Amino acid sequence: MKKQFLSLVMAVAFVATMSACNSNKTESASTDTAMMDSTGMMDDASTMGTEGVEVGGAMMVPSKNIVENAAGSNDHTTLVSAVTAAGLAETLSGTGPFTVFAPTNGAFAKVPKATLDNLMKPAMKADLTKILTYHVVPGALMAADLKDGQELTTVQGQKLKVTVKDGKVWVGGATVTIADVVSSNGVTHVIDGVLMPN
Repeated sequence: MKKQFLSLVMAVAFVATMSACNSNKTESASTDTAMMDSTGMMDDASTMGTEGVEVGGAMMVPSKNIVENAAGSNDHTTLVSAVTAAGLAETLSGTGPFTVFAPTNGAFAKVPKATLDNLMKPAMKADLTKILTYHVVPGALMAADLKDGQELTTVQGQKLKVTVKDGKVWVGGATVTIADVVSSNGVTHVIDGVLMPN
C-alpha cells in the first residue's frame, strides 16, 4: 500500500513537472483548449497519448524527432526529399522546439511539376529553403494555441495568418488536416497545401 501511494505521488509530480515545462514552451501564445476541444478535428489527434498519431500509414511517436517521424510517413515523401535537398534535415532534427506545418504529397502535387522540379535543383537551394522555413515556427504550438486572426512569425521571417472557423483551422490558406503530431523536438500539423512566402 505504501509503495502504491509513493508511485502515485511520483506520477503526479512527473505530470506536474511536464505540464510546467510544456507551458514554458508556448509562453508567447495563450491557450484556449475549450475552443479547440469543441472541434471535430481534435478528436483523432487528442487520442495520441504515448503511442502517437498515425500519419501516412505510420505511427508518429513522441520519442522520435520531427524528421524521423516525417520520414516514416508515406504521405510526406516529397516533403522529406525537399527538406533533404535544402539541407534542413539536421536543423529540424535539432533540439527545437519547432512547429512544422507539413504539406502532404497531394499538396505538393498542386504545385506545377516544372516548378517543383526546378526548386529541387542544387542551384535553387536558397529559394527552396525560404519556402520550407516558411512552414516552420519557433516553439511548440499545439492546435489549442492557434487562434482566429493570429499571425505567426515563421523561421523564414514572414508571417502566417491563422483562421479558425466552424471547427476547422487554416494556416496561410491551407487546411490543417491532422493536428498535434508530437515529436521529441516539437509539433507537426499536417496541411493540404504548400505555403508560398511573398
